Amino acid sequence: MSALLIIVAILIVLILLFIVLPGFRVVQQYERGVTFILGHLSGARGPGLFWVPPLITRMIKVDLRTVTMQVPPQEVITRDNVTIRVTAVVYFHVVNPEVAVINVVNFIDATMQIGQTTLRNVLGQSDMDELLAQRNKINQSLQGIIDEYTERWGIKVTAVEIKDIELPGTMQRAMARQAEAEREKRAKIIHAEGELQASTQLAQAASVIGSQPSALQLRYLQTLTEIAVEKNSTIIFPLPMDVIEPVLNSIRGAADNQHHEQPPHPTAPVEPIYTEKSSDEEVRTYEEPVTTRAQGD
Repeated sequence: MSALLIIVAILIVLILLFIVLPGFRVVQQYERGVTFILGHLSGARGPGLFWVPPLITRMIKVDLRTVTMQVPPQEVITRDNVTIRVTAVVYFHVVNPEVAVINVVNFIDATMQIGQTTLRNVLGQSDMDELLAQRNKINQSLQGIIDEYTERWGIKVTAVEIKDIELPGTMQRAMARQAEAEREKRAKIIHAEGELQASTQLAQAASVIGSQPSALQLRYLQTLTEIAVEKNSTIIFPLPMDVIEPVLNSIRGAADNQHHEQPPHPTAPVEPIYTEKSSDEEVRTYEEPVTTRAQGD
């Protein structure tokens, strides 16, 4: 009887070791265990400790955390025929572990492939200037298209970000020249606007100074003060135009009087010239007066 009890105890221990204990499963908080019993889907379990029938049960653990997947560099030809290399990053996570296991073999690889294809298609329909200036818009378009495909796999794409855009060297130099020309254009416009405003202010200042002669004298004195501060060896004394103007008028008057008092040019006397026309007839003719200029004219 004792031998029979020993055998039964051994059988119970073996059952516990080989049947009961292997059926225990531990699933982490960020995981779910998709269970198949005899090939049929039993459901997603976890987190924690639970028991499943051993030998006839298969469990696949699915990570629910966000996956950061870098899309390899892609050669893309834009709509304006510019070849660029683009690198992107896709952020996604599993929202339905059962569908992620049943509907696709490897949801991570499938998401990467659809991300590469969508990246090439979307960027190929955009201009290079649009890629550089409207990157947020393109990111949203990529996220919407990829999420539409992965929704049937139980995957939620939260964001797609274009990480880097590599331009050809010739295109970089052309863009640098364009940016430089744009900066020069803005500088010229700003300089022209400044000249216009300065001319307006100078015209107003000239009208004020012209109406008040004493203001011009004060301006002269201020200029002398500014020159003296710089410790120059040359001192400039400004002379008002109303003082110089009478002197200039007298010089002009003297020049005009000298021009009117010059003597007339002398003329040569008229001398008769006798010529013989025939043997018995004498004809008297006269020369035109010859004008001679006085020496020095």
